[in-house]
Amino acid sequence: MARARIDLPAITQWITAAARQHPDDLPEHVAERTGLSRASALKALKRLVETQWLVREGTARKPRHQPGLLRQAVHRYPLSGLEEDVPWGRDFAPNFSLPPQVARIAQHIFTELLNNAIDHSEGTSVTASMRQTPAHVQILVSDDGRGVFQKILEAFDIADPAVAMLELSKGKLTSQPRRHTGRGLFFASKLADVFDLHANDTAYQQRQWDSAGSLRGRPACKQGTSVFVSISLDTTRTLDEVLRAYSLDGAGYGFERTVLPLRLLTTPVTWLESRAQARRAAARLQQFKRAEVDFGGIEDIGHAFADELFRVFKGEHPEVDLVPLNMGPRVAAVVESIRSATTGA
Repeated sequence: MARARIDLPAITQWITAAARQHPDDLPEHVAERTGLSRASALKALKRLVETQWLVREGTARKPRHQPGLLRQAVHRYPLSGLEEDVPWGRDFAPNFSLPPQVARIAQHIFTELLNNAIDHSEGTSVTASMRQTPAHVQILVSDDGRGVFQKILEAFDIADPAVAMLELSKGKLTSQPRRHTGRGLFFASKLADVFDLHANDTAYQQRQWDSAGSLRGRPACKQGTSVFVSISLDTTRTLDEVLRAYSLDGAGYGFERTVLPLRLLTTPVTWLESRAQARRAAARLQQFKRAEVDFGGIEDIGHAFADELFRVFKGEHPEVDLVPLNMGPRVAAVVESIRSATTGA
């Protein structure tokens, strides 16, 4: 009969909870769960202690184990009848040791992502995982549904994933307006240091230290939607602060301000030249009182694009405050020429 082999990556998916639940008999529990001999289970636990997955206390004869600096939980759930707060409170939160403000952010993101899978994916199952390192907490939620970009195509007739990502980046985009306000993915991306969205053989990534918005990435899944976020354990952000930041005055909770990352509409061979591009960029901006038009990563724009956005759209929606950001010299010159002609300056 073949002996069971030590599979440390598989064991790390559940060892944190096991250490909490079986501190005094962890070797026996690991042996029973994996089919390892007790000697091999002890060897595996020794390696997990050395790699900071566990802390060993007690004596040689009566060892006691506790979760270490590295922690992880991975669970798969049927979507039918799932309520997003139950996995968090039962399977995840008790197994991690996070600063209070980080725990609040992690709970908000985790439950929003799980709720998106429940309400929007049209899938049958979802896998949620969370890992804590000495510096970060990382969350990955993956469903087996239609994929977010396919859902956007069906609901809003937006076939280009870049335009779909631009709409998600604005916020207030939802296929179920009676039940949702389009805040989930938007605020998850603003709360996290790293935000990666994979769906329909397409991927976008956003980094808090990169002010120019989302970038195309390498897709990691062909079916469903996977969202990965990473939050620094020493982040100075708080949930309340980020939610308030998108109100007009920064004091309330109204979702009145958005940022328009125009770099999403460009490629190495596509520039911002046409009025059609500007109309796509301006779509739904009338839902906000202030729209910050972010030109980060863009060196030049066409006159027609600028005219459509800063004269035509602004003329039709004077109540929307369009604020250009991160303009290089050539972009600034074109925008200023349009705005000066419009104001008569």
